[in-house]
Amino acid sequence: MGKHRRPGPPNQPSRAVPRVNADDPLAAYDKRRRPPMDVHRRHRPVHGGAAHLRPDEPRILEQWDGFTYVPAGTASDLATAQAWVNGTGTDAAPGGR
Repeated sequence: MGKHRRPGPPNQPSRAVPRVNADDPLAAYDKRRRPPMDVHRRHRPVHGGAAHLRPDEPRILEQWDGFTYVPAGTASDLATAQAWVNGTGTDAAPGGR
């Protein structure tokens, strides 16, 4: 293992960011507006706990708005929530507001 090798599994995306564009005055702030680990949509159980446990319970769907995750709706179970996160489900949040 080399001295400058990035830690972690090889299947994780690189955390390296491109250089700041000198022509864009707001380019320095773009990094702060990116979601953590570039995950724009996520889900979590309504009553907390691990996401893989109790797959039949409802999920809260959250979407990145450029500053924080905001509620985007609800899903009736884990499979529906995962389809929404992956973009394979409907465009609107299932069971959402």
